[in-house]
Amino acid sequence: MKYLVVLFFVLASCKQSPENKSEPKTLDEIHNQALLIDSHNDILLHTMEKGFVIDDDLSGKTHSDLNRMKQGGLDVQFFSVWSDGNQVNPYNYANAQIDSLDAVIKRNPTKIVKVANTEELLKVVKQHKIAALIGLEGGHQFENDIHKLDTLFNRGVRYITLTWNNSTPWATSASDETNKDGTLNSEGKKGLTELGKQIVYKMNELGIMVDISHVGEQTFWDVITTTTKPIIASHSSVYTICPHPRNLKDDQIKAVAKNGGVIQINFNSGFIDATVAKKEEKFLTKHKTEIDSLKQLGINPYVAEESMYSKYRLETEELKAPFHLVIDHIEYIIKLVGVDYVGIGSDFDGIVLPPKQLDDVTTYPLITKALIERGYNEKDIYKILGGNILRVLKANE
Repeated sequence: MKYLVVLFFVLASCKQSPENKSEPKTLDEIHNQALLIDSHNDILLHTMEKGFVIDDDLSGKTHSDLNRMKQGGLDVQFFSVWSDGNQVNPYNYANAQIDSLDAVIKRNPTKIVKVANTEELLKVVKQHKIAALIGLEGGHQFENDIHKLDTLFNRGVRYITLTWNNSTPWATSASDETNKDGTLNSEGKKGLTELGKQIVYKMNELGIMVDISHVGEQTFWDVITTTTKPIIASHSSVYTICPHPRNLKDDQIKAVAKNGGVIQINFNSGFIDATVAKKEEKFLTKHKTEIDSLKQLGINPYVAEESMYSKYRLETEELKAPFHLVIDHIEYIIKLVGVDYVGIGSDFDGIVLPPKQLDDVTTYPLITKALIERGYNEKDIYKILGGNILRVLKANE
């Protein structure tokens, strides 16, 4: 309890505060004094696949760039390092993405700094710079070699999503566990193998948070009984509101809270609005001929589909979830287990359908505004926007 009080004091004082006032604080004051941490952003993939430079103004092209991150009040970003299960030499590809982030940091030392721990993080934020950390999205990227975890940790990786949609030989994904023809682990079962448990232990030892976004239910429960540290869901939402395999059911949410972890709400419309999946399927079917023609030209299937959303913007806008559902997911977790176990994991630049109004990283203040309007006090808002995941990061160090 003493630690939580000290942490909140540091959290509330790590950014410049206006002079003491007797009147209530404004939205801008509350948002700017909060420590805003987004646990999942995929902009690095765009630097690799499209040659984008995030030092530039990428408005209209991406959800993120350095200047817009600061404009939205972002203080700490976990940059996702991702590849799908078909990537050749995924470990090398992961390191190339980290290299691209390191290059951005080297070019912009007055704007962004990679940090190793919460102490460094708070110092960087106090200097009005973005603190950068890395999340590895998909355990296949260290190629089943537990010894590579040391190198990834030294390069700034502070969480690993155990699986992406593809399973690994040592852990099964949500996609595979909910598919009758899905891949099982190397022991012919769902969940973690003995190697998977050793990987969790190693992550606990190093100080890498175990991320259960994308994993199957059996893998989730195996993690809960294996880990010695609090876990995170870096970019997931609530199954009861939107029954998608990527979301967490009530018993899982309660287990994360009991573990002392945190669930970072994903902005993807298909994960927060139960009506989106069928509408999105209809949209892709409508443009299937065009998508197939792009695939025949050798274009990545994900990129081919993504291009349809960019090309048919008016149709795309109609697919998006209403903004209030993001707050509904946050509030559902608060009402179920308390305000200490929820945060923000936008998945910006890893999704094509953010909710209406949440168009890019400049729109974070809308979340603060909505929380104020729903009656949340300043202390609780600070927890939701960043304090909760800061606590879990600290607990893993």
